[in-house]
Amino acid sequence: MVIARSGSKRWIAAADQAATKLGLRVGMAAAKAQALVQRLIMIDADPAADLQALERLTLWALSQYSPVVAMDSPDGIVMDTEGADHLQGGEELMLSGLVNRLRGRGLAARAAIADTWGAAHALARTSSRETVIVARGETDKAVNRLPLSSLRLSPETVASLRTLGFATVGDLAGTPRAPLTLRFGPELGRRLDQMFGRVAEPIDPIRPAELVEVQKSFAEPIGAPETIEKYVTRLVRQLCQELEKRGLGVRGADLIIHRVDNTMQALRAGTAKPVRDIAWLTKLFRDRIERIEPGFGIEKLSLAAIIAEPLIEAQSASPLVEEQITDVTPLIDVLGNRGGQRIFRVAPVASDVPERCVQRIAPTAEEDGATWPMHWLRPPRLLARSELIEVIALLPDHPPVSFIWRGKRRRVKRADGSERIFGEWWKRSAEWIAVRDYFVVEDDAGERFWIFRSGDGVDAETGSHKWFLHGVFA
Repeated sequence: MVIARSGSKRWIAAADQAATKLGLRVGMAAAKAQALVQRLIMIDADPAADLQALERLTLWALSQYSPVVAMDSPDGIVMDTEGADHLQGGEELMLSGLVNRLRGRGLAARAAIADTWGAAHALARTSSRETVIVARGETDKAVNRLPLSSLRLSPETVASLRTLGFATVGDLAGTPRAPLTLRFGPELGRRLDQMFGRVAEPIDPIRPAELVEVQKSFAEPIGAPETIEKYVTRLVRQLCQELEKRGLGVRGADLIIHRVDNTMQALRAGTAKPVRDIAWLTKLFRDRIERIEPGFGIEKLSLAAIIAEPLIEAQSASPLVEEQITDVTPLIDVLGNRGGQRIFRVAPVASDVPERCVQRIAPTAEEDGATWPMHWLRPPRLLARSELIEVIALLPDHPPVSFIWRGKRRRVKRADGSERIFGEWWKRSAEWIAVRDYFVVEDDAGERFWIFRSGDGVDAETGSHKWFLHGVFA
């Protein structure tokens, strides 16, 4: 329980799920909460520390999700993800991944995507779902039934509106504006217009102190693609010069386009390893210039190395050396900027359990020396989940005579095994005596499969004795 104070008044500023189940709620007097629940653990609120933690979280989101990220104090983050969500696999995967990653950090979160900052702010704080995505153009329908408190108005204004009979955003939006402005001032109308997208609400992106950034402002707005390309090339050159002074290379760069209508557009390019190659970085952005929508004109361009790492210049290979190593990093960069979640490398993990012995790593990650066991043949294709099959076999040690997989019966002509794999008893108590017996089998059509029996065929405690197909050989 987190307790806030103002003078002699003390009230609940935040409560966990257990406290909520006991009837405690945010805003309740601390003395009343102590009377309701004995031995209540209370911690004094520290707004300054909370703000610092929110800033760290915002900087993390800046490096992971979008070039335009800002704090939505006191408890949120706002991002403009247009043009960047495809790097995370789309809006749904991006939101679910964000919430899951925050949960992994011990933070409960709700996330929303909408046409406007105001709508997304309101939906993230009022919805009972972890993730909400409002289709483009559906903002009015999504926010009409939201409570007045979601409009980012002062508590006094919300209380006065409720006294007048207003309960939802829709009630307020359907009321003539002049009397409301006369009584409550222009802030009420401004918040409504921001929520419905009638007034722009630009995001002022956060920038870390050590950020390497170069900018170019224009006396006259620009908009022609060739002009944009010319200045982007100049900015890339300036950025590389600044990085060289610091001994750094860029891993992720953001190009932010500031338009004359006070709106922004952002493009993000990433590289598999630190680089300072002007021609290559220019190409990465040139390939995406066609996505820039200048609108009524561009008044400023900003280019920032959002992720920079130390770069040690390596001596190029001598032409006298016959052995040449092909560098696939440029190909990784091109493919990665089309969809960052699709590029990975498979690496071994120290585990005998087949589905646990593989992990996805960055395509340019360093080798750690781990290898797969080569005592038994392994299939090149491992199913995401082993599939239950019907098998005719003589227990406990004989291989299958035939099996049915996906509705088709297959007669086994040849078989090799069994290979016994034991459970990882040091990780899970349920695997103390669990075993699997694997067989490589070939059917009468020449297709080969990797199947296993759960259990040793004798003792029921070692497994269910059901059969599964786990992999397919080429």
